[in-house]
Amino acid sequence: MSRAADRSAQGETLSRAVWSVLAGQGLERLTVRAVAAAAGCTTGLVMHRFPNRQALLLHARQLLHQVTRGRVEALEAAAGSPRAALRAVLHQGMALDEQTRQEAIVWMGFLAAAVTDDELIAEHRRSNRAWRDRIERLTAASAPEWTAERVATVALALIAMTEGVAAYAAADPAAFPAADQERMLDATLAAHGLLEADPPW
Repeated sequence: MSRAADRSAQGETLSRAVWSVLAGQGLERLTVRAVAAAAGCTTGLVMHRFPNRQALLLHARQLLHQVTRGRVEALEAAAGSPRAALRAVLHQGMALDEQTRQEAIVWMGFLAAAVTDDELIAEHRRSNRAWRDRIERLTAASAPEWTAERVATVALALIAMTEGVAAYAAADPAAFPAADQERMLDATLAAHGLLEADPPW
């Protein structure tokens, strides 16, 4: 294996370790030592890439943005209409399975840490604004007759609903099963006239 390939493999291992510690053990236990244990390497190797806890958190947030951006771009490309794309993109943002539940936990953990950190909150705001821009664009395409103000208001309502239910479901998945979350999404889209087909209930 080349030196570059070896560095890339190490980077992927450390990324998975950062993610698993934050999602599985919580913000308070995200430390260089915990990441080293999860990665099966020395703390020195972790610190070579992530010199402090802030760097670990920043990497986790950037990784979350990369993972979700790739997924939503694929969903948009595969959708047959703007409304189908809007639903698919919002749907993947809820805590419907173990992967998306972990993503919701990472998002909340990062937000908690970012509140008092200028660099972290700037990264959080950049990602959130990109997400809002995407939902506004898909909402506008789904309802081209709407005013810009109505598009912005409804897009924000859709974001608040899906991210809110993701937070609740991440903390208590038994109380918010995937089927209930999906019905909530469809009911909200239907209330705004944005559901492509009649809801199945």
